[in-house]
Amino acid sequence: MFSLAIQNHHGDMADLDVESARGVAALRTCVLVRDTDGNEALGRFYHALGAARHHAGLDLDDHQVIRDALSAAGLPSDRLTDALTDRGTFDRLLADHEALVERTAAFGVPAIVLDGGDGPAIFGPVISNPTAGPDEARALWQHVSWLVRYDNFSELKRDRLVEPDLESTRQRKAAKG
Repeated sequence: MFSLAIQNHHGDMADLDVESARGVAALRTCVLVRDTDGNEALGRFYHALGAARHHAGLDLDDHQVIRDALSAAGLPSDRLTDALTDRGTFDRLLADHEALVERTAAFGVPAIVLDGGDGPAIFGPVISNPTAGPDEARALWQHVSWLVRYDNFSELKRDRLVEPDLESTRQRKAAKG
């Protein structure tokens, strides 16, 4: 687990307001789902959270959005309440975050570690829009994972050539005016 709220908090971690820090309620729920229901359930929940945010433009700090994502993933919606009443979920999130940063020098999302968490790590890939289908997704992943495993490869970046066509992007633009 990687938390931008933790990453961007400058100061003593005891001063971080875990009740209102952006994204922390959803991540604490992810920790509980992983620990209680396993990685497959976590994958379903994370997918539902992504769809809520990027396709529907919903706020992942809204507890109802998190409950709905739990239900969409076939999980009990009370996992959110359980996660937020157990301070240990934040402690495990913090430990996961710190271990990932120490081991991989992760600095943002998406941070992906290959080989079930034992392989090389990358930031990315960052794409503007979902791939055209499974074949394109598979090809993209094959190329990216090859580069990640090539020890001499360090970085690749360019300006965004395609504007994202996601509800979350449209809402951010509309809010800016």
